[in-house]
Amino acid sequence: MRSKVLLALLVLCSLSLWAGDKIQPLDIKLGLWEITTTVGMTGMPAMANIPPDVLEKMPPEQRAKMQAAMGGTPTTTARKVCITKEKMDKQTAFNDERKNCTRTVVSSSSSKLEMKMQCTEQDSTMNGTVHVEALNSESVKGSVRMAMTGGGRNLNTSSDFTSRYLGSACGDVK
Repeated sequence: MRSKVLLALLVLCSLSLWAGDKIQPLDIKLGLWEITTTVGMTGMPAMANIPPDVLEKMPPEQRAKMQAAMGGTPTTTARKVCITKEKMDKQTAFNDERKNCTRTVVSSSSSKLEMKMQCTEQDSTMNGTVHVEALNSESVKGSVRMAMTGGGRNLNTSSDFTSRYLGSACGDVK
């Protein structure tokens, strides 16, 4: 009797682990989306570390964003992206695909996705979490929290985004 119970528990645990490997994509429309992101950083070096000639060569909008980020002021940007089935399958629809990052899905459903990310670039490592929630098939919100270490510095970024569906045709937008 005891061995039957133990075997049943073993089978049940194996089935639950197998079921956990299946990633369920968000139930959203494919096509053109607009993503508005607000990013804040802590741990950035002082603005004085950027040579003046480099700052002078930056377009005014980029320089203002850089100065705001260096000062710890959150910056907001909007961009358009084409959400494809391939991006949904790779879990990169609302989080840019980087070749040097590994993603581990913690949980997924038709309305929520949680991932852990680890990225390596040159002499630094970034670790963090990504949360995405489909409010409905045409509206998504989420957050990305990353901590970077390397080069004798620690940098934390916090970004929150909202996204809305614009239509099925993406045109030239990738």
